[in-house]
Amino acid sequence: MPTLDDILEHIGEFDRFQKQTFFILCLLSAAFTPVYVGVVFFGFTPEHRCFSPGVAELSQRCGWSPAEQLNHTVPEWGSHGAAYSSRCSRYEVDWNATGVSCTDPLGSLVGNRSSVPLGSCQDGWVYDYPGTSIVTEFNLVCEDSWKLDLFQSSVNAGFFIGSVNIGYIADRFGRKFCLLTTILANVVCGILLVFVPSYLWIVIFRFLQGLVSKGCWTAGYILVTEVVGPQYRRTVGILYQAAFSVGLLVFDAIAYAIPHWRWLQLTVTLPCCFLMLYYWCLPESPRWLISQGKTDKAKKIVNDIAKKNRKKMPSHFEDIKFEDEDSGKQSPSLIDLVRTPQMRKNTFILMYNWFTSSILYQGLIMHMGLMGGNIYLDFLYSALVEFPAAFIIIVTIDRIGRRYPWATANLVAGAACLATALIPEDLHWLKLIAACLGRMGITIAFEMVCFVNTELYPTYIRNLGVMVCSALCDVGGIAVPFIVYRLVEIWHELPLIVFTVLGLIAGGLVLFLPETKGRVLPETVEDIENFHRQSTPKDKKIYLHVQTSEVAND
Repeated sequence: MPTLDDILEHIGEFDRFQKQTFFILCLLSAAFTPVYVGVVFFGFTPEHRCFSPGVAELSQRCGWSPAEQLNHTVPEWGSHGAAYSSRCSRYEVDWNATGVSCTDPLGSLVGNRSSVPLGSCQDGWVYDYPGTSIVTEFNLVCEDSWKLDLFQSSVNAGFFIGSVNIGYIADRFGRKFCLLTTILANVVCGILLVFVPSYLWIVIFRFLQGLVSKGCWTAGYILVTEVVGPQYRRTVGILYQAAFSVGLLVFDAIAYAIPHWRWLQLTVTLPCCFLMLYYWCLPESPRWLISQGKTDKAKKIVNDIAKKNRKKMPSHFEDIKFEDEDSGKQSPSLIDLVRTPQMRKNTFILMYNWFTSSILYQGLIMHMGLMGGNIYLDFLYSALVEFPAAFIIIVTIDRIGRRYPWATANLVAGAACLATALIPEDLHWLKLIAACLGRMGITIAFEMVCFVNTELYPTYIRNLGVMVCSALCDVGGIAVPFIVYRLVEIWHELPLIVFTVLGLIAGGLVLFLPETKGRVLPETVEDIENFHRQSTPKDKKIYLHVQTSEVAND
């Protein structure tokens, strides 16, 4: 008996209906960007120094340039030397005193510069930035710099908690219901973020955004891969993630044009209101409907697909029927993810790869950011590198398969991190090339884990499986700031050594997963357990019941 994939071969695997669904879901993927990487601009920390009363007047009277003002009135930054000004301490002198020299103000006040007492920034900070961020608005620097870490950790904590809960909702109540409710919640939280006056409420609403937004993005990914045929599934999965990369470019341009975080937050949130039109534009997943025993609704959607694609439903495909030994709908359960040996192995390896991909992907961006530079150009470069990564996947995945390119990408990322750590600083160009190779490798690995994850779970727990495994991505997101910013104080390249070890182990573990090239999506746990066999098992499937004209006449 034919499967749903067999029906799609007759009515269109990626025709007008699927292209429309794919396009509108790509808008959702791009809209996820400000939530996932918004901290880059919302929490931007510009160069800053203590505000010292009287310095501005003295600088104006003496006609100092900004560099001269820093040299005369701001202490050095500890062991960093004279080239770096202190961000968290100031000279405890009275700059308003009479007789202050313009050529050596400290000498005229205290005589010996080295004996000038230092104090904390009691009167606030001066920021070298024309715009605003939550850092400049709430002074999240120096002893309060940990609050910026909490701001980002709250999002990842929301991702982590929401991964399982939203995944269950998508598998229990449907992909479309999950998308609409999470989009609405994300829009409400995003708008409230613009108007809340305190840091505490910002963290709370940021957490709530994380609670729903990643689950929304993943549910969209699941839906777009379930409505297309197997020949196009890998392509739409990759391009759905490439839409996120397009969102990175758009977000960078908007942030450049609007350097004030509240206006930026409002600008990227309001267009998401139009995503509520998905109620009329998006179908429910016919695979999910069949897995839940809702065959009449599944049949209607299949007929709509045929009509939209201007294809005629073959006469021998007149009914859809869910045939299973248990003759009832299957409910998703966390225990199913580890109940059998193959499912257990898949789950643990996928969880580790999600964890590693997140740490290396975000960690390399953070580590490169420690070198300073133009934030908008740095963000642009990090976004552009994702497009050739997507191209490499499309070119290799159907010719070679999933497993070997994925393993190679992890190994290249780990080796590139090691090379970056060992290359001396005076060979900056070579160090930059190695870092870009590492970013390229982990970008490929990150896209692969999201894509392959959907192919290694049966339909009725596919969304739950992706959500649970990707929850380790959020654990990595919580841990990576501590790995980068704490270890770099011991040795600047130490985080890269950690990335090397994680990447190499991930590459080795991928080789223990089954190859999914050319396989139909598994429908039952038994399919997963027999995935290592050459032929796809047919003993327990979701079938499309065929009524031929002869049967009807009988």
